[in-house]
Amino acid sequence: MFAVNDLVVYPAQGVGQIESIDQQNIGGNACQLYTVRVRANNITLMVPVATAGHVGLRTLITKNEAQRLWKSLLTDTHKTVFAGQNWNRRFREYSERLKNPDLAVVVEVLRELLLIGRSKELSFGERRLQDQALGLVLGELSEVLGLPLQSMQQDLMAVYATPPRQEKAQ
Repeated sequence: MFAVNDLVVYPAQGVGQIESIDQQNIGGNACQLYTVRVRANNITLMVPVATAGHVGLRTLITKNEAQRLWKSLLTDTHKTVFAGQNWNRRFREYSERLKNPDLAVVVEVLRELLLIGRSKELSFGERRLQDQALGLVLGELSEVLGLPLQSMQQDLMAVYATPPRQEKAQ
């Protein structure tokens, strides 16, 4: 059970803060609800306390896990990504994976999209997914590690920038 002012993560929405725990009558049944304000977009979510775990509401990852994920994002930049399937199938697959409560799964989606973007133009939908994954990953990592989100994003984009083409020696 969470308490008021706890920071939590809601899958596909990101880091939020529990503003209140309210009792409401829904369909004739008394129901306790967490009111969660998502930091990235300032929306409010009402999450039933009884099903909070089932929908993936969780605490932020540990500092050690955040450091491990951040380091892996910055260093594992040469993985092979199969981009042969059509962008529509990739889009559906990545959309589903972004809903996963495990941040490591979302990190892998972000890494794959960044790697694909190195070699070819991402579709509009893939760019949107990349932005969403970037927000989810960096939102939580910056909160846990206490690092500025902007500088983390700049560091990450510099690491995944398209490598310059090497000139052939004549």
